[in-house]
Amino acid sequence: MMQKGERMPRPKKNRYVHRPPIYKSFRPIDIMPRYLQELDLTLDEYEAIRLADYEGLGHQAAAEEMEISRPTFTRLIEQARKKISIFLVEGRQLNISGGNVHFRSNIIRCLDCGRTYNASFSQVFELCPVCGSPNLIDLAGGFGHGRCCRKHRHKKGNF
Repeated sequence: MMQKGERMPRPKKNRYVHRPPIYKSFRPIDIMPRYLQELDLTLDEYEAIRLADYEGLGHQAAAEEMEISRPTFTRLIEQARKKISIFLVEGRQLNISGGNVHFRSNIIRCLDCGRTYNASFSQVFELCPVCGSPNLIDLAGGFGHGRCCRKHRHKKGNF
């Protein structure tokens, strides 16, 4: 319950992520998972790292890509870098999930041959173009955002 004079926090604005990450989790290989402390990196923090450190964009250009302010982007990149440093130095399990995001595009993975395909949300993949397998996974849907993104910004597909 809110006290008199307290302000309600501003609702978080959705951030735009180019496409879902291919991998959701990383860990040191020489430690059994049950002994590892987990560390969560949000999807918007992942996108900040991708844009600034992988793509080499400046803070203003990256903020525009995510449709957020430059100060908000700076906070995101600082949080992400701190978490990644903890992951590397302390040897924790890093999980990528959560955050208020919409994906701009998708990745489809074949569970049989392992190939991945960049896709728009309007594209329909029923069979893998390489091996013909019907065992495909919608990576945006794996983050709980596939149908959400299709419903709000794209045509519906078969996934």
